[in-house]
Amino acid sequence: MLDVRKLRLLRDLADRGTIAAVAATHNYTPSAVSQQLAALEREAGTALLARTGRGVTLTPAGTVLAAHAEEVLAALERATAALAATRTGLTGPLRIGAFPTAMRTLLPAALATLAREHPGLDLSVDELDPALVPARLRDGTLDVALVHDYDLVPIAPDPALETAPLLDETMYLAATRPLDLAACRDERWILAGPGTLCHTMTVRACEAEGFLPRARHHADDFVTVLTLVAAGQGVAVVPELALRPPSSPPGQAATTVAADGATPVAPDGVVLTPLRTRRRTRFAYRAGTGAHPSIAAFTAAVRAA
Repeated sequence: MLDVRKLRLLRDLADRGTIAAVAATHNYTPSAVSQQLAALEREAGTALLARTGRGVTLTPAGTVLAAHAEEVLAALERATAALAATRTGLTGPLRIGAFPTAMRTLLPAALATLAREHPGLDLSVDELDPALVPARLRDGTLDVALVHDYDLVPIAPDPALETAPLLDETMYLAATRPLDLAACRDERWILAGPGTLCHTMTVRACEAEGFLPRARHHADDFVTVLTLVAAGQGVAVVPELALRPPSSPPGQAATTVAADGATPVAPDGVVLTPLRTRRRTRFAYRAGTGAHPSIAAFTAAVRAA
C-alpha cells in the first residue's frame, strides 16, 4: 500500500524540482525527505528517482506515480469537503490570499459578511502577488485565494489547483493627457516591481507596439501609481478594479464603479485610455476543495461584494 504522505512528497518534488525545496516546504530536513522517498520506492517496487549530478530527477515510473498522486490528493480533499458539509455551522481557520486591489475593493465587505454569518470561522488574509499563490495553496498555508492573470500573461493550468472565474476587467493607460499606447515610446513609465505579473503585462503590451518601457519609478500599489501619474511622474497601465473606491461592509453606504462598461473614475489630473488587453480575476483553491463549505461561503461572499 502506498503511503499518502510520501506520495505528497513525490508530487511536490515533481513540482519544485529539488529535495531541498520539498524539505523547506514541509519543514523537514533534506535527509528526511530522501528517506521518505526511498521508502516510497520500496513500497512501489520500482525506482522513482534517478541521480543527476547533485540532484535527482523523476524516472518514467516516478512521473507516472506523481501524476496519480495529484488524483489521490484531490480525492482526499473532496472527501474532507464532503465530511465538512455534514457538520452544523462553519468553524476553524480559513486562510485567504489576495492581491492588493482585491484586498482594498472586494475583501472588506466579504470579510464582514463572513464574520457576521459564520462567526465560528477564523479568518486570516495574506496580501501577495498571484505568482506566489500556487506554492502557498500546494503547501497548505492558504486555503483559497483571489488571483489574476492577463490575456498577454496567461497562467498555465496547474493540476494541483482548480479555479473559478470572478470578473474580467478592462486595462487602462493612465497619463496626464490623452495618449494611445503606441505614442508612449518616449514616455517615462511607472511600472510594478520586476517579477510581478503586472510588470510583465505592461512590458509585453509595450513590446506589441514595438518598444520597451523606460521605467522611472516602480510601485505595486495602484493608488500610489495613479498619484504619481497625476503628479506628472510618468504613464502607467492600471486595471479597472484599481479605479473603484474601497468596498464598504454591509449596512454602510458605498459608491461603486461597475465592471460592465461604465466609465471608471480617474483621480484629478489623470486621463484614462482603454486598452485591448484584459485582466481576469479568479478564485483559486486546491483541487477537490471547491465544494468545501468554508470555501463556498467565501466565494459567495466575494461575489456578493
